Amino acid sequence: MERISIPDLAERIPDNYSAYLFLEEMRWPEGPLCPHCGHVGANYIKPREGTARATRTGNPSQRRLWQCKKCRRQFSAMTGTIFHGSKVPLRTWLLVVFEMCASKNGMAAREIQRKYAVAPKTAWFMAHRIREAMRTRAPGALIGTIVADETWIGGDPTNKHGGSAPARARREGVQIKPGEMGTIKTEKTPVLSLIDAETGEVRSRVVANVIGPTLRKVIAEQVNMGRSVLWTDDAAAYGTIGREFLSHSSVNHLQGEYERDGITTNRAEGYFGQLKRSINGTYHHVSEEHLPRYLAEFDFRYSTSDLSDTQRMARLMGQVEDRRISYKRLVW
Repeated sequence: MERISIPDLAERIPDNYSAYLFLEEMRWPEGPLCPHCGHVGANYIKPREGTARATRTGNPSQRRLWQCKKCRRQFSAMTGTIFHGSKVPLRTWLLVVFEMCASKNGMAAREIQRKYAVAPKTAWFMAHRIREAMRTRAPGALIGTIVADETWIGGDPTNKHGGSAPARARREGVQIKPGEMGTIKTEKTPVLSLIDAETGEVRSRVVANVIGPTLRKVIAEQVNMGRSVLWTDDAAAYGTIGREFLSHSSVNHLQGEYERDGITTNRAEGYFGQLKRSINGTYHHVSEEHLPRYLAEFDFRYSTSDLSDTQRMARLMGQVEDRRISYKRLVW
């Protein structure tokens, strides 16, 4: 698909009928695919007059409807996707999706509300549905040179009354043993990121703490350790984990070492810098409950940084199916 910009997209989909044509082109390049039985091939059900058809409430709709040639069930390009059941016009959905794919720093719900004249709750719900689609399901194990590093997301605990958790522990006379710093309760949320140094793919996960057993469990779920090389900083937690890799190399940040013979964790540091600048500048606050979806959003854009905005949107359209989430599930 040719590269397009927001003005190009707005001109290409002036109404919902055109938006359906555009969505069908992106989702079904080989023809309509039935979401019920998976059969390729369907008959288009033409409206009685023009491009609009009457809904069960009597209101006109420009939804393009298809009937599967195999199971005979009806469907549209929105059926079973993050757009399913939404009262927001499809044209609005596509414009918001494109902006979230193209915006390096993300797009706040309040910005969606102002630009597209939707309710605040609707804008927030739309953004989380798109983030859910950005999350990669059942990914294969990473193989190759893996950069692993951790960071903490949240406000500076020293700005709160009583200071940071380690500071309170020292003040109260609690002895902190070496390697146990990651077990101390803090207001910040620890995040582990794994980056494939060759492909640039990143996978970030919220973790309970940054001690060895916790990190190893996450790494083992995402990486083929016996066929990969591990690059980390000098954190003691990676010492035992590294023995399960083909090799383990680290750089000592405490001694001012950030690169040695090509070994570095700078890719992870760069990713964390972008993530934190965007959270602070665009979202301002992210709860621990919803943080995994925000991580999926930034993982998706970082992992597809070599694609154009249009190609990134097309990639996302291949992931919108079976990603329906309810508003109640998000708030309860």
